[in-house]
Amino acid sequence: MAGAEFRETQNYNAVEVRERHVPADCAGMRFDQALARMFPEHSRSRLAAWVRDGQVRLDAVAVDAKRKVWGGECVTLALEPEARDAAAEAEAIELDIVHEDAALLVLNKPAGLVVHPGNGNWQGTLLNGLLHHHPPLAGIPRAGIVHRLDKDTSGLLVVAKTLEAQTDLVRQMQARTVARQYLALVHGVVARDGTVDAPIGRHRTQRTRMAVTEHGRAARTHYRVLARYARATLLECSLDTGRTHQIRVHLQSIGHPLVGDPVYRTGRGAAPGPMATFKRQALHAYRLGLVHPTSGATMRWEAPVPQDMRALLGDLAA
Repeated sequence: MAGAEFRETQNYNAVEVRERHVPADCAGMRFDQALARMFPEHSRSRLAAWVRDGQVRLDAVAVDAKRKVWGGECVTLALEPEARDAAAEAEAIELDIVHEDAALLVLNKPAGLVVHPGNGNWQGTLLNGLLHHHPPLAGIPRAGIVHRLDKDTSGLLVVAKTLEAQTDLVRQMQARTVARQYLALVHGVVARDGTVDAPIGRHRTQRTRMAVTEHGRAARTHYRVLARYARATLLECSLDTGRTHQIRVHLQSIGHPLVGDPVYRTGRGAAPGPMATFKRQALHAYRLGLVHPTSGATMRWEAPVPQDMRALLGDLAA
């Protein structure tokens, strides 16, 4: 590809400028189409947002995405860190890393660890720990985090170490080709395997909760019975989509809320036996599969059931 790329700085709190010249084979294309070819490490939606915000310029001028290019023009892309992420500081937090290479890392997140800084949780998050473990992640939006687990959900989570890997993994998520399987212990005896295909959106009156709602976003969860106990069932859940609290909301909607869930276990009496003292939602992301963004190899990982869930299952089986 014609032209060269220059990085003025890799400082997390500074603007990083990239410069390239429009190659001849992009002549006649719209500006946004040429950008997608020139900067394949970024998604089209991200590039479009930067064009709207004036962060991408053609011959030093902010132009419309539909503007035609003819080759040879100078494109400058100014990358500014997101304000909230820029405030994050590296912290020495122990990480259970299952796999790591030049493009990505896969870790087993413990229950209780918040993934991304937010209201009430600005320190001690996974993002803080990632910045300490691998400082170059400071130059990747959200420190390479491409999907999340709730604070009290344990299990596997993938992090991109390069922009190219992040864009590729996000596209895999959008194409629903990333395999994510969870172990979920729910109240009640589930009779058979099934699928919940119901849209999820914000609860109408309780804005911190999600709910099955007519005007929500499409969501689909498949579940398979692994074991039945006197008043509980262990399920394997797999996702076609990745909505906030998806498994928790979907299972609650069919009358089988997660054991220990303080938010979605409403309208039921006290939990019986050992389930009464379980301190979090009994949900563990135990399998993860994807196509490696660099090698193209199909990769799969599995995380063992954490001790608290293992003990609970043992008590239920006794």
